[in-house]
Formats: sequence, structure tokens, C-alpha cells
Amino acid sequence: MPEPSPEPSHRRRLLILAICCMSLLIVSLDNTVLNVALPSLQKDLDTSVSGMQWTIDAYTLVLASLLMLAGSTADRLGRRRVFQAGLVVFSLGSLLCSLAPNLECLVAFRMVQAVGGSMLNPVAMSIITNTFTEPKERARAIGVWGGVVGISMAAGPIVGGLLVQTVDWRAIFWINVPIGALALFLTLRYVPESRAPRPRRVDPVGQLLVIVLLGALTYAIIEAPAAGWTSPLILGFVAAAVAALAGLLLYERRRTEPLIDLRFFRSAPFSGATVVAVCAFAALSGFLFVNTLYLQDVRGLSALDAGLYMLPMAGMTLVFAPLSGRLVGSVGPRLPLLLAGLAMAASGVLFAGFEAEASTPLLFTGYVLFGIGFGLVNAPITNTAVSGMPRTQAGVAAAIASTSRQVGGSLGVAVIGAVLAGGTRAAATGSRFVEASRPAWWIIAGCGAAVLLLGALTTGRWAQGTARRAAERLESTGDQAPPQGLGGQPSARIRA
Repeated sequence: MPEPSPEPSHRRRLLILAICCMSLLIVSLDNTVLNVALPSLQKDLDTSVSGMQWTIDAYTLVLASLLMLAGSTADRLGRRRVFQAGLVVFSLGSLLCSLAPNLECLVAFRMVQAVGGSMLNPVAMSIITNTFTEPKERARAIGVWGGVVGISMAAGPIVGGLLVQTVDWRAIFWINVPIGALALFLTLRYVPESRAPRPRRVDPVGQLLVIVLLGALTYAIIEAPAAGWTSPLILGFVAAAVAALAGLLLYERRRTEPLIDLRFFRSAPFSGATVVAVCAFAALSGFLFVNTLYLQDVRGLSALDAGLYMLPMAGMTLVFAPLSGRLVGSVGPRLPLLLAGLAMAASGVLFAGFEAEASTPLLFTGYVLFGIGFGLVNAPITNTAVSGMPRTQAGVAAAIASTSRQVGGSLGVAVIGAVLAGGTRAAATGSRFVEASRPAWWIIAGCGAAVLLLGALTTGRWAQGTARRAAERLESTGDQAPPQGLGGQPSARIRA
């Protein structure tokens, strides 16, 4: 085994964190900026609600499908090398999106963006976890990482609204190019190269099954309102999704080095973090999708004014994300998860049961509550996912958590969009929008309630015991199933 690299200085570690956060910024900013631009994009490209859904979900689906493949590839070829390639591909995809002549080309170029994005976030998180090895310092770094999501939410609506209003929706993709170029230069100069001592082998069958599962399920949900749930096309895609899920469970269980190690899910904290990630990001993507259409098409606000309206939510996320990292480092993930679930559920109930849209103060109250909840939830997801795992398993655990976020984002847009389209054929316009959005808000409230319940169930003593037992099993078979990870000795566990 090669000699370990010397520990970087505190200043160098902070610089590496900043570089990794830049990659998260352009990936996260891309979605928040795009949400504000959806009405303008819809008019310019003459597309439907489902067309708008695909501009978002084509990106998140590809991202979710390739995250773990990108992580294992980085372990094999070098994390810095793959990170650099991701920056180049993402920036190129952004440039192509700005030139898209129609919806079909835009969706295809968004998929190119996603290929690059899949090489950024999981690899960056692996770099961060490998750089910040002390638990409390790592929790604070993850809190900063989560805070970048808040920055993207705060800056995205304003930057996107300003660009759409003064230039064109295509300009929202231009901003990724200079940020990506700067991140590439800094990566070449300051980020050290690292590889896993024994990288995982590629699992092409598992990878294909994941793509079929996510793609078929999302297609069925998005297109069902127009085609009908009982149409042969939709039933065929549902059957394909079920078959892919069954095949994945059977096949991965028999592989020595599976794409998704099912033994991870014997840890209650890990399983809880995975489901919490899906619920939280489904709520976020649905929240942004509904509000963007409501503010611009029902209230008649400009893109910039709609962005300014959502500032209370973004500002709370910006404030509470780093606070959540500190809470996780000092008292553990339980309190942030409970508060996050309570705040997100309360926000959904406020809109669904008390018609917050009818009153601007209530509207802003709902935004503030959701921003607080989402700000608190991100840090404990990652920390709980890697907590108790052998250090060599932390990379793949973080990658699964990142994949769960993207799956949640895809499902949120697909389900909420389907609910809106099912409520009214003119769901994106007119007074019927508010009535059609009621079920969507109850779904968002339910996602918050699920975060609350899972936070209570998967962070106690019993849950910690399952995490210890799962880690012992993983360590005992480590010589048979070398995981993608962060290097280090197999016996070194990461503790919350």
C-alpha cells in the first residue's frame, strides 16, 4: 500500500472545501435558476407542463443514475482527475443548453450537463470527507457544504429572474461557464490527487438496472396524466420499473462488489438517511415547481419579482444550513432532523389547509418555515449516512445519500407536476391552479412528516446499535468486498 499523503494544513483544507463547494454551487444554482425561468421557457419553446418537468427531470435522472458509477470511477482513476473532467463536461453542457433551438435539444443537453454533474458532487464529498477526518470538523465542513445549497437558493431566483428579465432564459446557463473555469483552475493548483487502495469493480448490470428503474418510473409518473394510468404505454413502463427493481435486489445480493451494497440498509441510521433524503428533496423540488408557476402565472409577477418573493425561504436555508452542521457536530443529528421535519410539515399544512396563497404574510410565513426545515435537514442526511461506517465505506455511503437526493428531486417534480396536470388541464394558469395545488401541498406536508418520524426512529440507541452491527459485518468481509471509499484503515470507523 502506498504511503499516505501528508495531512494538509488548516488553510489548505479550507481552500479545498471552498473549491468543492464551488462545484456544488453551479450544480445547485442550475436547478434554482431554471425553476424561475420555467414560464419564460414554456412560452419560448411552446411546451406543456410535462415538457417543463422533463427539462428538470432529465437532468436529475441522469445525475441520480450515474453518481455511484462516477464515485467508483474516481476511486480507480483518481478523484481530482474525475472532478476536473466533470467541470469540463458540465460547463460544455451548460453552453450547449444556452444554444438549444427546441425542447428536445434542451432536454438532451441537460443530460450532458448531468453527466458532468455526476462527476462533481459525490467526488467532492469524498474529497471533503477525506480531508476533514476529525468528526466535529467534518460535521462543520458538511454544514458549510449544506450552506452552499442555501446560497444557491438565495442567489438562484434573483440571478435567474434578473437574467430572464434583462436578457433571456438562455443566459441562465452562461453563468456556469466562468464559475466552472475558475473551479477547474483552482482544482489543478490546490486539490491533491487521491485514489482508493482497492477500487471497486464496475457493475454494468446493476448500473443498467438503476437507469431502467429510475427512467421508467419517472416517465410513467410524468406522462400518466396525459396518456392515462391504465394505458398500455404507462402500464408497460410501470412493469419495467418493477422488473428492474426486482432484478436489482436479486442481482446485487449475489455480487461480491455490488453497485449498491444491500448490507448498508441493515443500518437503521443509513436507511433512515436515505429515505429522509428522498422525502426532503422531493418536497424541495415540488415546492419550487409549484411556487414558480404560481407566482408568475397566477399572481402575474415578473421572473425577478418571483425570485425576490422566495428570498425568505432561501435566506432561512442559508442561515440554518451551517447552524445544522454545528448542531450535528455538538449534539448529533436527532434534533436537527426533528426540527426540520416539523418545520417542513407545518409549511405544507399552512398552504394546504389554511390557503396561505390568499395572504401575503401567510405566504411568507410558509416560505420561512420551509426554508428553516430544508436548511436543517441537509447536514444530518450526510452525517447520518456515513456515521458508524468503516472509513473505507464512507465514500459509497455518501454517494448513495447523494443519489437519494437526486431521486427525491426527480420524483418531487414528477409527482407534483402530475398532480397539477391531473387537477386541471390548465394547471399552470388561471385561478384553478390554487385548487389543483391543494393535493400537492398535502404531499409536501407528508414528506415533512416523514422526515420528522424517521428522525425520531433512526437516531436513538436501537438505531445506533444496528449501525454498529452493520459496520462490523462490513469490516469482517472487507477483504472480500473492497468498497469504494476514502482510503485509510478498514478498522477506522466514522462516528457522529
